[in-house]
Amino acid sequence: MSATTRPAFYALAPGGWRDYVTLLHPPYTAWHLSYVVLGAALAPEWRPGVLGLALAAFFLGMGVAAHALDELQGRPLQTRIGRRTLLALASVSLLGAAAIGVGTALHTSLWLLVFVAVGAFIVVAYNLELFGGAFHGTLWFALAWGALPVLATYFAAAEAIRGEAVFAAVFAALVSWAQRVLSTPVRMQRRQEGALTPLGRQFELGLRLLSAAMVALAVALVLLRVT
Repeated sequence: MSATTRPAFYALAPGGWRDYVTLLHPPYTAWHLSYVVLGAALAPEWRPGVLGLALAAFFLGMGVAAHALDELQGRPLQTRIGRRTLLALASVSLLGAAAIGVGTALHTSLWLLVFVAVGAFIVVAYNLELFGGAFHGTLWFALAWGALPVLATYFAAAEAIRGEAVFAAVFAALVSWAQRVLSTPVRMQRRQEGALTPLGRQFELGLRLLSAAMVALAVALVLLRVT
């Protein structure tokens, strides 16, 4: 599989363990986990334990479950992972994410269960395009993959939502919206035409740079809080 015919720039050759790496959408999963770090870093009290649990929950929910369900919808990544395996991955990962959320809520605030419920619902509704695809759009992507990680993690650490969390959530939602604007034409070109136009290559470069920038920001925020 050449670079121009891959369904995504991070997709490995299909088969075996490579399919599971590709399934994670590594740059995008790291990108959205950076929003988890943002929420934790902005909280008044630095709580690395909460950050670790939040990273685990969102990795399972967004990195594994959501992408496994998405792959069930037409094999966009062209993996060879069996349908039953994808369903098992999605189910176990989503249950694991929810369990972490419930456990954290019992030790912090039960209001956190609202975020857990919304997150679990949107993972299924968005990726399986339920309700006629009503939740499968740019706005819901921006809210669920951008704003939600920031707000949920901040609330888990602070047990309240303050102004800085709201504006950080707006930031994450807008950046996620930009991601969707750039990634949609790139994805369509790769899957329909097998190659990118010059403009498509520029869009894809933008995605690569943004994913690296968000991870760098997350690392900087962690260093700021621990030093």
